[in-house]
Amino acid sequence: MYQGFLFDLDGTLVDSLAVVETAWSKWGERHNIPASEILAFIHGKQAITSLRHFLPLADEATLREEFLWLEHLESTTVEGIVPLPGARALLTHLTDQQIPWAIVTSGSLPVATARFQVLDLPCPAVFITAEQVAKGKPYPDPYLLGAERLGLAPENCVVVEDAAAGIEAGLAAKCAVVAVNAPLDAAHLNATYRLKSLTELSIKPAAQGFRL
Repeated sequence: MYQGFLFDLDGTLVDSLAVVETAWSKWGERHNIPASEILAFIHGKQAITSLRHFLPLADEATLREEFLWLEHLESTTVEGIVPLPGARALLTHLTDQQIPWAIVTSGSLPVATARFQVLDLPCPAVFITAEQVAKGKPYPDPYLLGAERLGLAPENCVVVEDAAAGIEAGLAAKCAVVAVNAPLDAAHLNATYRLKSLTELSIKPAAQGFRL
């Protein structure tokens, strides 16, 4: 029995893949780093984590400048971003049924807000972004904070994720994890449920909560 949902944003509720990959590819051009290397690493992680990975010798001031350049590009480019199948109906249903839910994203507040607002989706009770945690996914901290802000125990929450880093974070937080259209690099992670689309998610009312 569960009592609330913790949703990743990009790749889970919204399709922003083209925007993300274009922005990071342009960043890679600035540093002569092949896009293929960047795109194989970044998904599901905080931008600053990826920047530290690809610029290991950079000082914090330089990393901050690179982060702001990337953040501006991502937060001002929203054309082509669409909700993924089933996202709008699911969030509307949860809101109507007063089932607690939160967004827990690795994106910064400007980037996440821009992507979420352009789609006019139902507003979450809690919105966790990169600025609010010291350690991002795959560490459990973002999902632990999301559960805390909802006033729920992590084991009573369902994490919905598409990326390996996020699935790992949800499992580390002791939440149930629904992996939606997860990549091959997440196959070894023991997600509680695996779906191809949010349209397959079935929520059944139960005493003091719901079941999947």
